[in-house]
Amino acid sequence: MKFRPCIDLHSGQVKQIVGSTLTDHNAKEDLSTNFETDAPASSFAKMYKRDKLTGGHVIMLGPGNTEAAKSALAAYPNGLQIGGGINSENAKEWIDAGASHVIVTSYVFHNGKIDMERLSNLVSKVGKSKLVLDLSCRRKPMDPNGPYYVVTDRWQTYTEVEVNNQTLKLLGEYCDEFLVHGVENEGKRCGILEDLVILLGESSPVPVTYAGGVKDMSDLERVENLGNGKVDLTIGSALDCFGGDLKYDQVVSWHRQRNT
Repeated sequence: MKFRPCIDLHSGQVKQIVGSTLTDHNAKEDLSTNFETDAPASSFAKMYKRDKLTGGHVIMLGPGNTEAAKSALAAYPNGLQIGGGINSENAKEWIDAGASHVIVTSYVFHNGKIDMERLSNLVSKVGKSKLVLDLSCRRKPMDPNGPYYVVTDRWQTYTEVEVNNQTLKLLGEYCDEFLVHGVENEGKRCGILEDLVILLGESSPVPVTYAGGVKDMSDLERVENLGNGKVDLTIGSALDCFGGDLKYDQVVSWHRQRNT
């Protein structure tokens, strides 16, 4: 199991946002933000490069993030993945800008379904080995114990696609990895979605990274055990470098002990 770092960008700034509060038309006062800084995205990328952390991601949450994202990729070439507004027209541009992979959700999960034509087109442009599919998901409010559904458009729009063994097996034929945010817990530091981690550990045919809800070191152990060592972990708001209480250096040390 690996720790995968992140850089979340909103309006050109590095921020940590409560995922369930993000919409297309956020007034600033409606957006629940755990952390924001004027430090450039590239400074975080340099830190991850220094610590030899691979497979992390830069996520562009809405417009106004291109310059900051490209600065991060330039600071750590081929060390970070990029997501947010990626499609078949711009995917190659981001690979050329230094991204190791492109991360895609909304373009592929189109009109509530998996658009196989778009997915195949994307693979033809960058190759399976450069593609990460973002299966970030939530349960429907009226069915709090039901299945998780892939959500798109900054996690606002439910698709008809359930995150289950069948979906993971199908999509694993077209991508190198999955990234899965447990949206309801994203940014809340309330603990992980254990059943989702178990599902990913049991069913994902490709490497998979879970994000959402980590609060302390015990959650790293929990993901490692529940995911049978097959599920990597991203931590955002809980880390002290993003204003939380969990020491980044302690997480890096934990990662190194397992990956040396």
